[in-house]
Amino acid sequence: MARTGQRRSGRARPDPGTERRRAPRPSEKGIIPVLAGIARDLDGAVRRPPTRPAVRTQFQVVALLVREERARVMADASLSAGKRDQELKRLDGVATLLAKIAVRDTTLLTLLGEDARLSDAAREYKATVMRAGGLEPPEEPAPAAPVAPTAQAPAVEKRVVPRSVISRQLANPFLAPDFEAAAERTAARARRLAGWELLEPLFRSFEQAGPGAPACMALPEARSLSASFGRELMPHQAQVVAATARGHRTFLLADEPGLGKTAQALLAAQAADAFPLLVVVPNVVKTNWAHEVGMWTPLRRATVVHGDGDKVDAFADVVIVNYEILDRHVGWLGDLGFRGMVVDEAHFIKNKGSQRSQHVLALSERIRARTARPLLMALTGTPLINDIEDFRAIWQFLGWIDETKPVGKLMTALEDTGLTPADRGFYAAARSAVIDMGIVRRRKVDVVADIPARRVADLPVELDGAAGRSIRAAEAALARRLADRYRSAVAARAGDGAAETVGGEIDLDLARRVAAAELKDSSSKTGGENVFTMVRRIGQAKAGPAADYAAQLARNVGKVVFFAKHVDVMDEAEQTFAQRGIRYASIRGDQTPKVREKNIDAFVNDPDVSVAVCSLTAAGVGLNLQVASNLVLAELSWTDAEQTQAIDRVHRIGQDEPVTAWRIIAAQTIDASIAELIDSKSGLAARALDGASDDDSTSAKDVQLEALVGLLTDALGADGAD
Repeated sequence: MARTGQRRSGRARPDPGTERRRAPRPSEKGIIPVLAGIARDLDGAVRRPPTRPAVRTQFQVVALLVREERARVMADASLSAGKRDQELKRLDGVATLLAKIAVRDTTLLTLLGEDARLSDAAREYKATVMRAGGLEPPEEPAPAAPVAPTAQAPAVEKRVVPRSVISRQLANPFLAPDFEAAAERTAARARRLAGWELLEPLFRSFEQAGPGAPACMALPEARSLSASFGRELMPHQAQVVAATARGHRTFLLADEPGLGKTAQALLAAQAADAFPLLVVVPNVVKTNWAHEVGMWTPLRRATVVHGDGDKVDAFADVVIVNYEILDRHVGWLGDLGFRGMVVDEAHFIKNKGSQRSQHVLALSERIRARTARPLLMALTGTPLINDIEDFRAIWQFLGWIDETKPVGKLMTALEDTGLTPADRGFYAAARSAVIDMGIVRRRKVDVVADIPARRVADLPVELDGAAGRSIRAAEAALARRLADRYRSAVAARAGDGAAETVGGEIDLDLARRVAAAELKDSSSKTGGENVFTMVRRIGQAKAGPAADYAAQLARNVGKVVFFAKHVDVMDEAEQTFAQRGIRYASIRGDQTPKVREKNIDAFVNDPDVSVAVCSLTAAGVGLNLQVASNLVLAELSWTDAEQTQAIDRVHRIGQDEPVTAWRIIAAQTIDASIAELIDSKSGLAARALDGASDDDSTSAKDVQLEALVGLLTDALGADGAD
């Protein structure tokens, strides 16, 4: 056993049972004095962080032995009542010391969970401690045959606790119990409906509803459309915020994509004071969520969990994590004290046997157990009546049902109907009761007066992995090359007394000449990294996230048009759709007219063909694709004209739905700068109003030049700051 600390006299404590300097007094015999001595040593060791693995093993073993000894004392009929009380009091003293140790390092508590495992080293140490206390360790059972891992048994070894989270836990190690939360859970009890099977009738009630039956709860009229810092909500968005302000706390928000579910969720959290807020999302949109937090709730700080969470800010108001890494973080997320939780693309949890579903349900249960009336929102654009069984997990996440029956307010509402599943009117009444729990479903055509006829919605994505690092390194190298050219030009003018800056500012005329020279060289070069090759690499890196988002749209709203400039981006997108089982039609420049017409016809007329993968240049003109009202722009154009032509394939005379163009932007790269330049130079700042834009008065070369100038001035500004 590794030594864990020093006695107060300064002498190191030996392994239990290895030293017998004096005969112990009767009161010191047994396992309890041994456990108390080790606990005192642990207290000293944990005061000197970081906590070593050997110390963690000792803490786990002592805590488990205290638990086992307590159970043995309680069950020992040979002990008198006084002796039993004395032994329990001594054990309580050891347990109190262990609790104080855990406050200093809260990660130790994970070793005591029901799913915590005892390592071989811990088992050996436990046997040593038991022998030192005069107990004979039980024989170890023969090792069982290896069992294949299942989705129901998440691997504890994968879980992590970021350093920032530990800092927050140390700053506030205790979360006060919320007794109102316990009262909420026990308030509703089935009386008349006790013994009836209710979940299946609830699901069937949605299948039996006739056409035109309401699928949206009654929402109040919003008194104001104002949001933070001069922003305004659309009326349908403000209704959900108003309902939250009036006290509603659970929502299945099933609006079609493009109706602003993210803004509604964030402003609902603001109205409910549901911070800190946990947001679980698909990987492709987690950067966009952070962007939306800054836009709609700018006084709230967001943090995005990447990988093992090394850079997570545990003190943030909004914690955003994607489904794919939830297994690593579910432990500390459950202990952080969230007052609200949002699950985006909530149909991802429809399979209750999957790990992602189990983690989401476990987190929501912990939030409900700790917080009275937390804000819980499930966001999905999937129509509610496609397959109502898919919504079993979502209803459970919202706390409307458990594994076997309706609970809480839903059960009370069903009792209040005065009906049973045997009565004719039960299904209609049950469906209304569920909808009133918080189902909100609006389509574009339902709120057409609220939204523009055409709009461009930017979706920022982060380029992770080796491709992202390579692109950022290439962009930095290009910026350095431009800065070196600029300084060389300044040095050449040194004889005239010129300086790098004029009046403390960068010489923009010189910067434009340097950028123009780089642009000329880039246009003539056949190899090497330049602005054109870099933008193409960015497009290739965005292909996966763009196709992933288009696939989500296709599942949610039906037909989608996917535009890209380069063949390799189209190839990767089509491969993604094929892997997802999504049928697509390809419209490219190298096709014969007959093949092209066949593919267009398939997209327009075949209901099973969900996506048209189109070349931005070859399919940007002369096509009518208005069967769709959503399109994805996977790569940026150099001019607004090319982008507008693509949007006009969908936004045409005869289109009876508002059109949304989802523009995929690589965050924190030159891609974002190009998008801003196109918007500012072409009048697209007004695109969110009605989609209208001025005549394209700038050329592609203008945007390319200004993008390089921006890269150069940023590099010079960074050097000046250093």
